Amino acid sequence: MAFPPLHPALTRALESRNYSEPTPVQQAVSELAAADRDLLVSAQTGSGKTVAYGLAMGQTLLGEAETLGEAGDPVGLVIAPTRELAMQVQTELTWLFADANARIVTCVGGMDARTEQRALARGVHLVVGTPGRLRDHLERGNLRIGALKTVVLDEADEMLNLGFREDLEFILEATPAERRTLLFSATLPKPIVSLTKRYQNNALRIEVAADSRAHADIEYRAIRVAPTEIEHAVVNLIRQAESPTAIVFCNTREQVRHLHSGLLDRGFGAVSLSGELGQAERNQALQALRDGRARVCVATDVAARGIDLPNLGLVIHAELPNDAETLQHRSGRTGRAGRKGVSVLLVPLSRKRKADRLLTDAKIRPEWTAPPSADEIRRLDRERLLVDPLFSEEVDDDDDATSKALLERFGPEKIAAAFAKLYRQKLPAPEDVYDPGPGRDDKSRTRSFDDTKANAPRQKDEGGRRSMGPTTWFHMDIGRRNNADPKWLLPLLCRRGKVTREDIGAIRIFDKETKFEIRADASQRFASSAGGSDDDITITMLEGGAPPRDQSGEGKAGRPPKAQKAFAKRRDGDKPRPSKFKGRDGKPNRRP
Repeated sequence: MAFPPLHPALTRALESRNYSEPTPVQQAVSELAAADRDLLVSAQTGSGKTVAYGLAMGQTLLGEAETLGEAGDPVGLVIAPTRELAMQVQTELTWLFADANARIVTCVGGMDARTEQRALARGVHLVVGTPGRLRDHLERGNLRIGALKTVVLDEADEMLNLGFREDLEFILEATPAERRTLLFSATLPKPIVSLTKRYQNNALRIEVAADSRAHADIEYRAIRVAPTEIEHAVVNLIRQAESPTAIVFCNTREQVRHLHSGLLDRGFGAVSLSGELGQAERNQALQALRDGRARVCVATDVAARGIDLPNLGLVIHAELPNDAETLQHRSGRTGRAGRKGVSVLLVPLSRKRKADRLLTDAKIRPEWTAPPSADEIRRLDRERLLVDPLFSEEVDDDDDATSKALLERFGPEKIAAAFAKLYRQKLPAPEDVYDPGPGRDDKSRTRSFDDTKANAPRQKDEGGRRSMGPTTWFHMDIGRRNNADPKWLLPLLCRRGKVTREDIGAIRIFDKETKFEIRADASQRFASSAGGSDDDITITMLEGGAPPRDQSGEGKAGRPPKAQKAFAKRRDGDKPRPSKFKGRDGKPNRRP
């Protein structure tokens, strides 16, 4: 399917970017039925809507003229919810209207307003801006919009969500009544429909199926992960994918700072994006991603809309989004305009129900898998090394002489080993990540975990548990409230304490704490190794080795002490004690 007939300047621009086939939304707005009409377009993020409304604007603004003519008061206005999206729109419209000699200016918060004022005074064809800054320029007389022919509201639903309704109405009231209004929105809630009835005239409604194209270009995965190993899983996913650019989404600025710091410490080229950064810092971060100086962006949802990064092949949800719409907007940073991408959700067992609900609401059926293992990544590294382009490049005289000298002195095996070591040193080390498994719905209040090798059965004590001999009890400051589970506690203890599963006995989880036993002959080694770590879990040795008791008053089996005594007496057949209260006949009451 080819583009419908367009203005020659727009056709040349599309050909220069190898646009041979339109996306559904681009096709719809370019049809003859949409010409010169107000449009109400519902299109999913990543569907090519910026080019779509650029084409629609171009047909109106250019008409039969070859170019837009001399710059003066703007004839086109695009309103976007965020600075990043506005600047991205300006970049797209710049190449699309290049042959039309368009002069395009951005007016966004966080940038120098005086510089924008001077640019507007020099004359402009198109203005792209955020509602607050555009209103400010209007009130100061810097922006004159009496000559406007077309107004575009991009991501209209997001602008209303961010509280820009008053600013939008102020701007639209100031525009000429005979303007053409194009409204683009991922969703069409009632406030959007109300806005269209007030400011559009007989608008043509265009709906592009949300899941037909966007989901086809994005591969969704859901990764089971222990709560304390999310950062390790992120590291392994980035290393596994080897995507030129990746985004990792977090819910809070604090988590962005923590994860960004962890990736930098491991040697990743990483930048961060969050609301606490100024516009200059955001621009520097995005430019580092675009020119290849950084590969990974750790961001809050401020980056979920409007950012189009080249070669973005991987989106990681380190923390689950709050709703299905945010999930789709995050994921929509990849799989754009026909390119393929991967969206990965990291799901602790305690958040699986929420993840299922989000995926169901978004009509997504992901592939559930375990986190990539360190061994798998090492295997991929070896495969990538064997096909490295370095081996196919021509060797110059200097390299040939050096290689012969190396072969003569060290031999091929030592040279190959040294080359492999140098290759591995430039890569961040993969992490050992545990697969917590699919989990169970029924969770007992207190659990014990014992691991026994099948080929080396152990003797059991009187209680039926395998005998370990003398043990020492330890304490950690997490419990049921922290989703503590033996499935991920066991490998954590092995890694922290440098012990094996055979050295770990019972693990007893209480409300706010967990207590566990270590074989006595391994306890000192465990204590010296497990004391310090960067996962914020404190492990200490219990004094005296006394049997564990929950500080909240719960006993060994998860019952309060009084309930344990009553249960024990009922089990032993004791008769109930008589009540100390007497009836009217003077005889003591008895429990039935």
